[in-house]
Amino acid sequence: MTRISTSSWSLHRSLGKPQMRTPDGPPADGAVAGATLSLLELPARLAAAGIGTLEICHFHFPSTDAGYLADLRAAAKTAGVELFSVLIDAGDITHSDPAQLEKELAWVRGWLDVASAIGASHSRVIAGYAPVERNGGDLREHPLIQRSAANLRALAAYGTERGVQVITENFRATAERADQLLAILELCDGAVGLCADFGNFKGPTKYDELAAIEPRADSAHAKALYDGEGHPDRAEMERCLDLMAEAGFDGPVSLIFDTPFHRGEDEWDNLAALREIVLPYTN
Repeated sequence: MTRISTSSWSLHRSLGKPQMRTPDGPPADGAVAGATLSLLELPARLAAAGIGTLEICHFHFPSTDAGYLADLRAAAKTAGVELFSVLIDAGDITHSDPAQLEKELAWVRGWLDVASAIGASHSRVIAGYAPVERNGGDLREHPLIQRSAANLRALAAYGTERGVQVITENFRATAERADQLLAILELCDGAVGLCADFGNFKGPTKYDELAAIEPRADSAHAKALYDGEGHPDRAEMERCLDLMAEAGFDGPVSLIFDTPFHRGEDEWDNLAALREIVLPYTN
């Protein structure tokens, strides 16, 4: 079912400024500075705003203690909010050093455990940070594409054992172009899903590339362009949403707000503006 979602990133001003946790540190647990809204309070606040699905960035977890994760799962259930995914926003599964690569993969597996503990059905894993040096050959035979796909498949198998579907995204260098991403997904042979982000493709080929990946998408990030006064470009977003609808998309559409506020408005006002644009595309 196509439904409205959001990411904790869209509320990062309210949730506070966390440390960007990576495989090299700092540790998973730690206070989030400047928060005016706790992650445990977020599901109820989202439900009141008419948003019934949530994705949580890994760095917004103030704790990965089992008791805290159980409390978060309970808070979402009480609010009637679906915990769709944990967005693992670090971890290079294409790292060239074998020892570091294993460290990166182990760290990602730890966050898949977190996704399982909170009852999230999915978790987004970055396909890789290494750029693809294109040689004109079949991308499915490119060593970097194969490394990304092999590690995604392994992580997907780990996630499946824990009730979590691994998905990736048109995000970071290894999957920055549609043909690279599609080659990775083809090599994954259906084991790995996809989040299609409206804002991550750039330039004159943006809409062609978005159209190419939309048929594979399990979720979408509805990231708007904004005018000089901070208002979302409705026509541009509707063009992206139309591509999504034409592809028969049937999943959560996360409202992504990451620009400066409009005058006199806050995150919730901006999410409401995006929700109004996306709502006609849900069912």
